[in-house]
Amino acid sequence: MPTGPTPGAAALRAVRTAVAQSLAGLEPGALALVGLSGGADSLALAAASAHAVRRDPALRVGAVCVDHGLQPGSADRSAAAAESARRLGLDPVIDRTVAVAGPGGPEAAARAARHAALAAAARDRGAEAVLLGHTLDDQAETVLLGLARGSGARSLAGMRPAQIRDGVQWLRPLLGVRRADTRAACAAEGLEPWDDPHNADPAYLRARLRHGALPALERDLGPGVAAALARTADLLRADADALDDWAADALAAASGGDGTYDTAVLVTLPEAVRTRALHRAVLAAGCPAGSVGSGHVRAVDALVADWRGQGPVALPGGIEARRDCGRLAFPPGG
Repeated sequence: MPTGPTPGAAALRAVRTAVAQSLAGLEPGALALVGLSGGADSLALAAASAHAVRRDPALRVGAVCVDHGLQPGSADRSAAAAESARRLGLDPVIDRTVAVAGPGGPEAAARAARHAALAAAARDRGAEAVLLGHTLDDQAETVLLGLARGSGARSLAGMRPAQIRDGVQWLRPLLGVRRADTRAACAAEGLEPWDDPHNADPAYLRARLRHGALPALERDLGPGVAAALARTADLLRADADALDDWAADALAAASGGDGTYDTAVLVTLPEAVRTRALHRAVLAAGCPAGSVGSGHVRAVDALVADWRGQGPVALPGGIEARRDCGRLAFPPGG
């Protein structure tokens, strides 16, 4: 009696198809680098990339393995991931060791250090893109984290399938693939992924979300919550992109070319567009991006939309926002 494809075969096909479609957008002969931790997601991504190279020799895919040094034996695990990449046929395979330090807690600091190491490796090797193994489940978790923090539409829009940042193209081929499928794909390939204990440690917010909140939502609201959250991110991303483009055009129209802006132009904008424009203006004035919060933007917006002769607004980075003779300026603070 004929039978359909096994779950492992279906998962393998889904992962390979997603990766092939993403790689198809690169220039012929261009190098792409997989960010490989050895976990199921990145290992399935690496294996699917190697499969794509075997099918199309014009493709070039290597790997970067980053040792964060946060756990005993981390160097050995990074070396094992690199060896997996070599066995798969990826080339070049690059090892990087980073020091994790900085604001935002260990998760944020590790992410920043890893991002910097991957970007540096891509620039050093002239790679066109870095491939990351984020899945649909990661996207759903990102949306939930944004909701919990009261973030705006841009944060709720989640991760982009493709973006340019720090001079590097970042691709996330697996954003439409479930985490269970990457693990099944590894099993179908005969690969043994490494399970990072931090991913199950309740000390980390994302781990609590992954193993507690999201499964509870799936149980109480029915299956499909993760997929619905990912769809929400896609919809909000389109909206946020449109509003950001509008805001950029409006700010250019209000600009005097000297770092000041015409408040008569800004005040006519819808609030959602005006606050985006003002956020851009604040960053252009030199305020550190990670330090500018919604409270800062609201205070600057009051100089435009609720003008009562109030004084300057202090902003991060030693910058002030001032209104003078109908123009908004951002001089250094006194």
